[in-house]
This record gives sequence, structure tokens and C-alpha cells, in this order.
Amino acid sequence: MSGAEFTLVVANKNYSSWSLRGWLALKLALAESGAGFEEIVIPLDQPETRAAILVHSPSGKVPLLRHGALSVWDSLAIGEYLAERFPSAGLWPEDPTARAVARSVVAEMHSGFASLRAELPMDMRNRAPASPSSKTLAEIARVQEIWNDCRAGFGAGGDFLFGRPGLPDCFYAPVVSRFVTYGIPLDGAAAAYAEAVQAWSPYREWLAAGEIEPWVLERP
Repeated sequence: MSGAEFTLVVANKNYSSWSLRGWLALKLALAESGAGFEEIVIPLDQPETRAAILVHSPSGKVPLLRHGALSVWDSLAIGEYLAERFPSAGLWPEDPTARAVARSVVAEMHSGFASLRAELPMDMRNRAPASPSSKTLAEIARVQEIWNDCRAGFGAGGDFLFGRPGLPDCFYAPVVSRFVTYGIPLDGAAAAYAEAVQAWSPYREWLAAGEIEPWVLERP
């Protein structure tokens, strides 16, 4: 045990988009203090995977954040908890209007885009140009619309959706990785935003760890 205040249970970094969301949120929350956290990685699609996750997570899913005796599961719940614990980290925008829009686009990502998820699963090491279905193309267009609208309306303070990095970027970073993997063309502000995420140091740290993982999952 590291003695760290927080522990985050995640799955394979190359494949687990929801784990990436929770991990980025925790990195943002702890950035000011420079504190580290303990990390437990449970590989997916192994005979022991479900039992290993259930040791930590009552939902049988990851990520799960442990803070003392408290366990918080689901990426959105983790993000909200960290935003409350670390208000100066700016996980949500300060402006009420921007914050309402940020919550809306995060909720849309959390509950939607089922076709995109199914057809373009996260596989950060891979490069596999895809021909998405019409339904997935519509979802890709909606993602780009969100990025363009947020950048135009609220992004003046930096290169991210609401200027400085926050929970919306944590939630859309795995989509950036999917677009890179499957060669999805982007234009204008959406393309610039995707480049900013790829240059973001926490994203690059996660990617580097995923690239050296020993596990390989079969993807259709």
C-alpha cells in the first residue's frame, strides 16, 4: 500500500474509456496539491475479472474511487464528488451558464452515443480506419457539434471545451482517442480541440501506460 489518501480502481488503460474519465478527473482534482494516488488495474475479459472487480466495486464495474472508508463508483459520481471536495480545481466552470452547459454535455456523453461506443470501441494502441454506419456518423456529427459550440461559446480561456481543462474534457477525451484510432476526419474547432486533448499531459501519461500493457483483447 502506498499510504495515498485516494485509491482508484480501473481496468486496462488501452481499452477502458470509463476508467480514463475517472482517472483524468482525479488527476485534475489533485493537480494543485501534487498529491499522488494509489491505482489498482484489473484487466478486462479474464476469467477472474468480475470477481476481482467485485472485491472493490458493488456495481461490478470500474472505475471506483476509494477515499478513506468511502467508495464512489461511476465516472460521473466520481467527478461530482471530486468537484465538491476540490472546488478550486475547476472541474466545473465557475460561471453558472457555462456550468449548466458543461453539465448538459457531460450528461449527454454519459447516457448517449451508444452506436459510437459499439462500433468504435476504445483501443488506443490500434489504428484501424473505419466505415461507420449512418447512425454512428450522426453521433460523430453530434460530438463535433458539441465541441464546436462549447469552444465558440465558452472556450476563450484556453484550448479546452470551457477554456481550462475540466470534467467535460475528461468525458470527451476517450472519444478523441476513438477518432484517432479509427481515422475519423475532423474539421475546424473540433480538430483543434482533439489536438489539444492529445497534447494534454495527463492524457499522454495514460496513453503511455496503455501502450506498454501486456493484455490484448480481441476486437471485432
